[in-house]
This record gives sequence, structure tokens and C-alpha cells, in this order.
Amino acid sequence: MPENFDIDLAVIGSGGAAMAAGIAARKAGASVMLIERGALGGTCVNVGCVPSKTLLAAAGTRHAALTNPFAGVPTSADGVDLAALVAQKAELIGGLQQHKYADVAKAWGFPVVTGEARFTGPETLEVNGSPVRARAYIVATGSMPVVSDIQGIDSVDYLTSTTAMEQQSLPESLVVIGGGYVGMEQAQLFAHLGSAVTVIGRLAPHIEPELRAVMKGVFAEAGINMVEEHAARAQTTDDGRVRVTTTSGEHITAHRLLVATGRRPETSALDLRAAGVETDRRGFIEIDDHQRTSNPRIYAAGDVAGTPQFVYVAAASGRVAAINALAQDRTTAATVDYTGLPAVIFTRPQLASAGLTEKEALRQGYDCACRVLSMEHVPRALVNHNTRGALKVVADATTGKLLGVHAAADGAGEIMLAATYAIKMGMTIDDVADTWAPYLTMAESLRIAAGLFRDELPTSCCA
Repeated sequence: MPENFDIDLAVIGSGGAAMAAGIAARKAGASVMLIERGALGGTCVNVGCVPSKTLLAAAGTRHAALTNPFAGVPTSADGVDLAALVAQKAELIGGLQQHKYADVAKAWGFPVVTGEARFTGPETLEVNGSPVRARAYIVATGSMPVVSDIQGIDSVDYLTSTTAMEQQSLPESLVVIGGGYVGMEQAQLFAHLGSAVTVIGRLAPHIEPELRAVMKGVFAEAGINMVEEHAARAQTTDDGRVRVTTTSGEHITAHRLLVATGRRPETSALDLRAAGVETDRRGFIEIDDHQRTSNPRIYAAGDVAGTPQFVYVAAASGRVAAINALAQDRTTAATVDYTGLPAVIFTRPQLASAGLTEKEALRQGYDCACRVLSMEHVPRALVNHNTRGALKVVADATTGKLLGVHAAADGAGEIMLAATYAIKMGMTIDDVADTWAPYLTMAESLRIAAGLFRDELPTSCCA
């Protein structure tokens, strides 16, 4: 191992994991540099969370105007200037890149170097042809959309979630392959803006079945056609549209095609083999509980390591990776605690969860008890004239300990903050039912649902 280093920690990437690692390293008094070949900020701010959620908010505003439930306050909505929305989105991204990334890196005192990083050996890195010798390395290069094996797909001008959000005009019709969180958000985004949308694939395949049924109804009400099969073939028609054929032989034709079939790690230029870093069959970097790779001097954090693909998980894993990479004492290493991990799909209504599903709880050996509360029994939903949705609570039938909370509801993501705290702190159903909940909030649904474990009968507004 060389005795002279250029820097204590070299981090490849500049997204949530990389920035958290850089900050943690500077807190420890270490020197650190980030290396970024593309846009500053990584996936979340550039092509993921931020752009998709601002466009979803815009589409939701239009849809809310068209479906206003209050007879005394008429609203309407005209056509959509997609180019203007995309420009507004770009302005938001530019501001966040500066304030949340460039300014933060400057404040903490670590440079972000523009360049292509490549390992030349188990202890050496090269950036734009120049060697960089670090005491430790963190790979935080994120992920990118992957296109599944569909016959003829390479001959079709298809969109991904990244390119779809750069379109300057609204497609008259759109077929989305993939019913997961990206496919659901993109399908509803374009449907609420006015496109005729068809989704090919099983809608929300991993969520609780009661909530999946809610979302199927919501999509049907919005006019989104759902074909719950696999896409087998794609081709361009004579009039320039795209035709997708399913495994059963059904044909769906639209003006544009969007493929949302998952994401893959972004490691193509790193030469991980030269570094002695092992990957799994999908290409994600294999790590231990401390974010360490098969090379003890190299750590990985965020999407590239196959962890849950949320920016807050990336940040937590980046922080842990930096702490462990720089630690002098390897006997006590930091880990990421995933207890009560929340997740949100930003459809309308939102789909959100924290903790274990019923299936996961049973698989882990719990004697499960579950209750499902319809939003028809939540006062806030009633006054909003929007009772679509439900909330499901999963508990240990023996101890009453709260294991999981899952909701399809307006503001479901906000409900999960309380659910995460409750699960993390080991609260029981009785604890939740006996804890204050502000009246006329959607979060009150958690307390009401907890009360169902005591009495299946309905209660009064505040009882």
C-alpha cells in the first residue's frame, strides 16, 4: 500500500450518497474530493425525484381543476404548454444544483472535479488520464433506466423516464411498459396533462393487495387503460406510431412509447474488475453491512450498491460509507438501520408505506394481525370530498407491536413520517391509539386505524 496519498477520500459521483459522504468526511477532518462526469447532483435532482415531482404537481393541479368536487366553486382547465412546464422544471433544477450541491460543497470545503473516473488497479484511480491516489474510495455513481428484453425495441424511438420529462409537446397518446413506481407516476403524469395512456404490466406489483385495488380503480376513473400482461414485441407502424404486442397477442398502438421496466447500476466506465470489486448478476456492487466492497479500500453507496432506491437511503449509506472508510478502529463499524423505512409513490392519491407488508411479516415468522381503514371513515377526507383510498396497519398479534403502515390516500407520504417514528420506537397498537392526533388531518387516520384493533365498530368524529 502506498504511503503517500493525494487525498484521504475520493468519491465518484455527486448525488445524495456522494454529498453525504463528502460532508461526513469533512466533519471527521479528512480531505475529500468528488468526481463527476455528468451533471452535478446525480439522479435525484436532475432526472429523478425533483423533475418528476414538480411535473406531477403541475399535472395534478390541472386534474384537480377538472375534477373539482365543490359545486359552488367552478373551475376549468385548458390545454397544456408542455414546453413551458419543462422550462420551469429546468429552472428549478438549476437553482437546486447551485444551492444544494455547488454551494454546499464550497461551504464544506471539498472540490467537485469534472471528469471520467476509472480504476487502474486495486489501489489506484485515474481521472481524465491523471492518477488520483486516495487513502479510500467510495463509488456512488447511481443508476440509470434499463430496457427489458422486448423484441424489436431497438428499432423503436422509445422514451425513458429521463427523456420523457424533456419532451416539448404533449403526445396525443402514450403506451407505458411497466407498472412499477416509475411507470405509475409517468402514466398518471401524462394522463392528467391530457394524453390517452395505456399501461402494459402489472400495476403496483409489490404493494398491499387492498391498496393495489384502490389504485386500479383510480387509474380506471382517470381513463388509463391497463393491460396486465408482459410486452413481447414493439414496432413502428407505417404512419409513424408505435405498436406494442403483448404475450397474449393483444396490440396497443400509440403515438409514443415510454419504457419503465427498472434501473441498472451505472458502472460501465469504472473498470471495477481492475479494482477487484465484485458485482452481482445484475451488475450492482456487492457490499457488506458496512458498505465495504470486496476490496477493503473501496466502498459503495446509493443505487449503485443495490440498496433501496431512495435519495434518503443513498444519503444514509454515503454517510456510513465515509465514516467506515476513514475509521482507524475497524472493530466498531457504522451501519444503516432500515427499520421502518418509508417509501412514497407520488401518484394521486399517493401510495406510501413504512415497515413490513403483511407478506413480509409472515415470512419473518410473525403472527400477524392486520386492519384496513377506508378513507370514508377519516374526517379530513370527508370534508375534502375526496374519500378515495385506504390505510392498512400490520401488527404483531402476540405483542401488539406495530410492524408496518401502508396507505393509498391524499397525503399518504406525510402520514408515513408518524408511522416511521412509531415503528422505529417500537410502539404498540395501543400506544398509537392512545397518542394525540390533530383532528381534521389525514395523519389522524393512523390513530383511527389503530383503534380498529380494539373495536371493529365505527367511532364518533373525535372518539
